[in-house]
Amino acid sequence: MRTSNPKVAIVCDWLTGIGGAEREVLELHRLFPDAPIYTSQYDPSKIDWFNDADVRTTWLQKLPKVLKKFLPILRAWTFSRLDLSRYDLVVSATGAEAKAVKTGPHTLHVCICHSPTQYYWNRFDEYLKSPGFPTGFNGLARLSLKLLVGPLRRWDKRAAQRPDYIIANSTHSQAMIMKYYDRPSVLIYPPVDTKRFKPAADGGRRQGFVTAGRQTPYKRIDLAVKACTKLSLPLIVIGDGPDHEKLIRLAGPTVNFETDVPDKEMPLYFQQAEAFIFPTNVEDFGITAVEALSAGTPVIAYDKGGPKDYIIPGQTGEFFTEQTVGSLVKSLKGFRADRYDHRAISLSAERFSVEAFHANLKKTLAKLMDQA
Repeated sequence: MRTSNPKVAIVCDWLTGIGGAEREVLELHRLFPDAPIYTSQYDPSKIDWFNDADVRTTWLQKLPKVLKKFLPILRAWTFSRLDLSRYDLVVSATGAEAKAVKTGPHTLHVCICHSPTQYYWNRFDEYLKSPGFPTGFNGLARLSLKLLVGPLRRWDKRAAQRPDYIIANSTHSQAMIMKYYDRPSVLIYPPVDTKRFKPAADGGRRQGFVTAGRQTPYKRIDLAVKACTKLSLPLIVIGDGPDHEKLIRLAGPTVNFETDVPDKEMPLYFQQAEAFIFPTNVEDFGITAVEALSAGTPVIAYDKGGPKDYIIPGQTGEFFTEQTVGSLVKSLKGFRADRYDHRAISLSAERFSVEAFHANLKKTLAKLMDQA
């Protein structure tokens, strides 16, 4: 390495909730406990993992909630002016604007890119359809998005050239980074707490299906609800979100909803299910699905994106080929839980463990620092 004790900074888009991106930042913090974490906004009441960390927010921390929808443009402006050139190593973990930070000629900037910024690129049409502004403003929002998307895409692609190296979290993300940013990347899978999701010691009793996640349109939880209702299969839907009431209306008597499952109880739901249904639109990776695998539970997923890296049909799960109720129904009809080796499924998830992430990232960073 260039220095025996490099000065390190961590950068992320925001810390205002709990999800896969935040878990990755937590593991970066554990690897570099003395490194400050730069982020646009931080809400300790929503995520208490960083009480011992030096979290440094931008002026956006004081922004009124009424301006929240304008944050992408404001984050772009703010991160592009954040000068971290005094550090030897900057690690940005981002799926949005944090990759744009300024670094100097003596700083190595490694970007862990979850995905090219989705609201500029592969999910732009979804955001255009549902901008999420208050009633009466969505029309103006759509017009603004159409007018601004060109300049914002150009800015985003330029920002993606700032890091010296890019790390992708799946082969799908690698392809998207090359497609939209024209840059190669190193593959390091994100950290999954596989120890927490081990199968029950006695194998457990497995009955019915489970799905989980924020209930938004692109997660397509409606497909799981409709398919299990049509086949009268038991399904537990874990989570909440803007689609929650709609999903309840779609559900038949075999579908049950759990909106407030404590984190410590999540493994039980996965351990007791015949399979985890993962119907989401093209997912970059899918940490929740890998958590299910860790519990020894096969995953039934849409045949696109991140799941291609960890689902082997007949061994760790099954695919359905079209994002339709009919296609998922066909897969569910052919599914037989007794064909699966739950211990083998659990072992297959170990290559995505926290320990594997730490080892792979440390090895990669050491190599890049030596080359710099």
